[in-house]
Amino acid sequence: MRDKGVLPESDTRGQPADFSPVTLFRALSDELRLTAMLLIRDQKELCVCELTEAFAVSQPKVSRHLAILRETALVATERRGQWVYYSVNPRLPQWVFGVLDETARSNTALLESPLAKLQAMAERPAVSCP
Repeated sequence: MRDKGVLPESDTRGQPADFSPVTLFRALSDELRLTAMLLIRDQKELCVCELTEAFAVSQPKVSRHLAILRETALVATERRGQWVYYSVNPRLPQWVFGVLDETARSNTALLESPLAKLQAMAERPAVSCP
């Protein structure tokens, strides 16, 4: 169950008004959320169907985890037709990018399997998601 006190209030540009380390680490405390965040960082943007394929889990499960990342303003979204694409929120404080960069550099094994599954995906959503 999510702690309602975790989510920072966002300003009108989508930047957390008070983004704290506690907010970041609570949001990334789940392995799927952490790996999804690092995968999005690596790929620049991904849609739900790509993440579903990369993690071999159900769409509702991926969507629930992405909702937490969105609510904490870690990811930004862009709707294109019926698909929503997720990217790292460019308005995050610089220290958050440092944490993500170092985590990715020091934990390459975390991304190996999801990246392989993503790269093996027959039709990436540049065309469409299933």
